[in-house]
Amino acid sequence: MPEDGANKIEAVSMDLGPAFAKSVRAHAPQAVICFDPFHVVKLATDALDDARRQVWQSARTLSNKQIAKTYKGARWALLKNPESLTDTQKATLAQLKREGGALVRAYELKESLRAVFAGHLDTDTVTHMLGKWCAWAQRCRIPQFTKVGTTIKKHLDGIRAAVDRGLANGRHEGLNSKVRLIIRRAYGFHSAEAALAMVMLVCGPVTLELPYHTGGHPHSRQ
Repeated sequence: MPEDGANKIEAVSMDLGPAFAKSVRAHAPQAVICFDPFHVVKLATDALDDARRQVWQSARTLSNKQIAKTYKGARWALLKNPESLTDTQKATLAQLKREGGALVRAYELKESLRAVFAGHLDTDTVTHMLGKWCAWAQRCRIPQFTKVGTTIKKHLDGIRAAVDRGLANGRHEGLNSKVRLIIRRAYGFHSAEAALAMVMLVCGPVTLELPYHTGGHPHSRQ
């Protein structure tokens, strides 16, 4: 990006990978770094799945193999949003809740963090709730969530900035997915310029005026 263009950037939305922040600080130091809330919640989702795998591995050593099978099959019951669960997944989740334990506490931590960003709360309220969540995570005695709590505290300013500005990665990640799909379908193109033209046609600000827009007919010319 030209230097004068980089100097105009006011804020950049990103995930919590350090390479992205490093690049922004190097090329657009005036820009406010905003950490995408979806990726903040993904930290807890990944931590929950890691905790589930750990419990499953431990259960595999037990004589009752059904216990390990239950934990292995519980992945989506734990990771999906409650409103998206199938009846079977709801039953699995209810069984886990009845049994209790660290895995259920991990699930509650994940859902509590998701609720912080799902309620359209103001910035101060989100910041306050994140502080309480981090305190809970750091004393939960679940190593995966202790780490998540530390990570969120470290990135709290950037998370607050994202909430304050209403920024998220969703739009440009959706655009990236569309571009990758176009490129995968571009095997017959003779050059990168042709692929780029197709990307601009599908995704860019290109307006085509077709004959039926102007009252003409494709076969009217002699």
